[in-house]
Amino acid sequence: MNKNQLEDLDFDRQHIWHPYTSMSNPLPSYHVKSASGVRIELSSGESLIDGMSSWWSVLHGYNHPLLNKALVEQSQQFSHVMFGGLTHQPAIDLCKKLVDITPKMLTKVFLSDSGSVAVEVAIKMAFQYWQSRGVTSKNRLMTVKNGYHGDTFAAMSVCDPVTGMHQIFEQVLMQNLFAPQPRCDFYQPWNESCVNELSLLFERHHQEIAAFIIEPVVQGTGGMNFYHPKYLKACRRLCDQYDVLLICDEIATGLGRTGKLFASNWADITPDIMCLGKTLTGGYLTLAATITTAHIAETISNGEAGCFMHGPTYMGNPLACAVANASIDLLISSNWQTKVNHIEQQLKTHILPLSRNQRVNSTRVLGTIGVVEVTQNVNVANIQKRFVELGVWIRPFGKLIYIMPPLIIKENEIAQLVNAIAVVLDDDACFD
Repeated sequence: MNKNQLEDLDFDRQHIWHPYTSMSNPLPSYHVKSASGVRIELSSGESLIDGMSSWWSVLHGYNHPLLNKALVEQSQQFSHVMFGGLTHQPAIDLCKKLVDITPKMLTKVFLSDSGSVAVEVAIKMAFQYWQSRGVTSKNRLMTVKNGYHGDTFAAMSVCDPVTGMHQIFEQVLMQNLFAPQPRCDFYQPWNESCVNELSLLFERHHQEIAAFIIEPVVQGTGGMNFYHPKYLKACRRLCDQYDVLLICDEIATGLGRTGKLFASNWADITPDIMCLGKTLTGGYLTLAATITTAHIAETISNGEAGCFMHGPTYMGNPLACAVANASIDLLISSNWQTKVNHIEQQLKTHILPLSRNQRVNSTRVLGTIGVVEVTQNVNVANIQKRFVELGVWIRPFGKLIYIMPPLIIKENEIAQLVNAIAVVLDDDACFD
């Protein structure tokens, strides 16, 4: 690295607040020069295979020519206009696609600018829906423990209240209801007793529950737990039985990551509200969508306010919509299911045997997601440094070392990612 880059890194350390790190003793940040395909090139010379898809957002790899083309062409027309009173073709085309590929009853699309905001929008929709119906008693939410739905306030209130990242805000968050974490493994036989406590909570509290929100099949940041699709099917049944709205947070799982286009497809259910984000633009720009039914949209629109009370400044950003259109077209036109299945088999071949390591509690794979759960918390600074030395980019947290690579990754690159995990498992400095 040259002198200017070293000075910039020092400025970064002293003045720029990165996610989930201290300003007084910050975790190291690595200076990126460029990225292409599945590789991140550092200014210090290392070439890293990206196992994280930049927090699960880069679907087709970095610097993809078709996505670049969509971005450049739209920028030459206009980069942004307000969405209040105006519309444009990229947003119209995107919403057509979303209505087409999501379950049949989901026909009304609200665009926003991040996954957390998509969840806020879904929660506001649920509350305004019941208010518009004159049912003021339904003013709480229910979810399951070990879930994660974002870092904004309503989203934090439905993240795990004990093991999640937001317990320090407990006194100022809305107090919601939490069912036990789903303990019915994706690959194990279904047992109806898995929903006994959930059923009791619905029975006791349904008159105050506006909506039940859940990450379908895969609990992400809350623990990378893969639960049985019949649990999600039971959630749909209970919501119908007790007149509660079902919100599926597909921000991490949507657009093919689990082997289905949407994780809720595993249970063959339609939520009342679906949240999308992360991979929506293939990892290019921040964009999210909250999609609901005509019944919910019309009920809100005919209520006291006469409209849905939300409107982000960058709602429907044309650049983001144009890239999202290109990304979805690229996914749908490709043989994405074969790609995902192939990645899944490779991950199973390489990751599952790591369960024999004495430091490993369990391993699991679903779609393009591979997880190694260890017995000790990782030392993030040390393990990150070691991964960079091994030529990979993997960002563990807590006791979880996981990968979720772009769909274009090759077999030898998957092998290198998993081999790096195997190496760090035997390095005591990488664990607290």
